[in-house]
Order: sequence, then C-alpha cells, then structure tokens
Amino acid sequence: MERTLIIAKPDAVQRGLVGEIIRRFEARGLRIIGMKFMQVPRELAERHYAVHQGKPFFEPLVKYITSSPVMVMALEGTNAVAAARLTIGATKPNEAAAGTIRGDFALEIGRNLVHGSDSVENGQAEVGLWFAESELVSWPRHNDPWIFEG
Repeated sequence: MERTLIIAKPDAVQRGLVGEIIRRFEARGLRIIGMKFMQVPRELAERHYAVHQGKPFFEPLVKYITSSPVMVMALEGTNAVAAARLTIGATKPNEAAAGTIRGDFALEIGRNLVHGSDSVENGQAEVGLWFAESELVSWPRHNDPWIFEG
C-alpha cells in the first residue's frame, strides 16, 4: 500500500472546507492512517519546502503555510499518490478539472487549498516528516475488499 501526505492548507481551514476535503478522499477509497490539526512551525515549513529554498516564492510559501492552522493527513491505498493527485486537481486551479477539489473550490495558485505528495518516494518522505510512526495506524476496514483487489 502506498502512503501519501495531504495538507488542507490555511485557505481550506479558513473557508471551512476541511470536512469536504476529507470526505472526497474517503469517498475515493483512500484510508486515513493519521490526521492532526496543527499550527505549522516555521522549521517544519522550511523542511517541507526545502526543495524550493533560494527561489523567489520560497519565503511566501513558508509564510503562508504558517499563517493559520492546517489539517494534515496521511493516507494509504493502492496507487494512493496518483489517486490523491487526481482528486486534488491540477496545481493551477484554472487548469483543474471540474469535480476535483481545486477545480470546484479554488481560483488562484497561491490559494489552491490542498498539498498532495507528488511521487511515491515523496509520499513516504513527507509522511515521515509530518508524522511519527507512533501517530500512524494502518488498519483494515470491513469494506476494503470492495475497494482494493486481492
């Protein structure tokens, strides 16, 4: 089973969209194995966005993600990274398909509501950055055979 990190960003929290975002991932069939509501410390934000350090948008990213609480989720499932990214929609909301989170609720790239891991490797690394292993619960659901083959 793949793991992916999802962050309902400050704009999602402030707009009251956290429940809708969680609902969409659960309806898709992804299993929540960790979740926490938190104020992101600057140090964690800098580590999360380290790949962008030195770019002109690095400081605005860090400032934004630390500006208000976020809901952080670790999800698990078959092809979890790809499934989550399809559920989220394109990074630029004006390019996101209707029916995706960004396509339905976002207008600007700087307020695109949700972060989702962009690769299986980054999913593992990001889940490890935001959650201690003791905070994760990998559990079987009774409906898993109706979602996952084999």
